[in-house]
Amino acid sequence: MAKTLDSNRAPPLYRLVAGMLRPIVLHGLRPRVEGRHNVPADGPAILCGNHLSMLDPVIVPLLLSRPVVFLAKGEYFRFALTRWFFDGLGVVPVAREGGSAARASLERGTDVLRAGGLLSLYPEGTRSPDGRLYRGKTGPVRLALRAPAPIVPVGIIGTREMIPPHAYVPHLGVPVTVRFGEPLHFDGPLNDPGHLRLETDRLMRAIQQLSGQAYVDAYARPTQRARVSDDALDAFGEPQRPDGTADSGEGDRR
Repeated sequence: MAKTLDSNRAPPLYRLVAGMLRPIVLHGLRPRVEGRHNVPADGPAILCGNHLSMLDPVIVPLLLSRPVVFLAKGEYFRFALTRWFFDGLGVVPVAREGGSAARASLERGTDVLRAGGLLSLYPEGTRSPDGRLYRGKTGPVRLALRAPAPIVPVGIIGTREMIPPHAYVPHLGVPVTVRFGEPLHFDGPLNDPGHLRLETDRLMRAIQQLSGQAYVDAYARPTQRARVSDDALDAFGEPQRPDGTADSGEGDRR
C-alpha cells in the first residue's frame, strides 16, 4: 500500500489515466476553476465537496498538480479487473457500514494523511438525489482531528446538468465551475458527538457557500436515489449507538 501514500508521486496507472484524461477534460469540458491556491502544495489535507454527478471524481483530481487518494466502497474490489484498476489508481477500499467497518475506514484514511497525502471524501456519503446539499457525515472531521489535517471545502457547479442521473454521455457546452475554499482547521475532542456534529455543520456551510445549493437537514439515503447507481466514492458510515442505530446528529437548518 506504500505506493498509494506518496504525497507527491502518483502510482503509474494514475499518471497514465490522468495524462490521457486531462487534455480532454480541460480543453473539451473547459471547467472554470476558482481558489486552486487554497489546496496545499504538499502535506496532509482533505478535499470535501458536494457530490452531484459521476463526473465529480474525474474532474477535481485533474485540476490539481498533486495526486488525490480516494476512498472507494469495498464492493468495487470484489472482481479481479476492478480490483486491479482501483488498486492501480491508488484507491483505498473501505466498507460503508458503521461500527467496526467505520473504524477500519477511519484508520485507512488516517494512514493516508499521516503519510502526507491528499485525501478526497464526500461528506454527504453519496450523490445528491435531487441537486440539493444534504447533511454531512462526521467521518471527514474525525479524520481531520486524528491526523491532524485541514479540510479544503469544494463547491462543484454544473456537473449534474452535464451528466444527469441515468446518463453516461456528457452534454457538452454546459458550464462547469469548481471552487476550492479556504482550508478549515479543526480542534477539540475527537469523541464528543456534539462537537463533531457542530464542526461537520460548519464544513457543510462552507461547501454550501461555494456551491450555492439549497440545504436539506437530513442524510441522503440510497432509497431516495431511486434508480441512480451506487456511488463509487463514498464517505464512510457514522459511528453506531449502543442500540445499533447510526448517529443521525442534528444539523442546523438553512
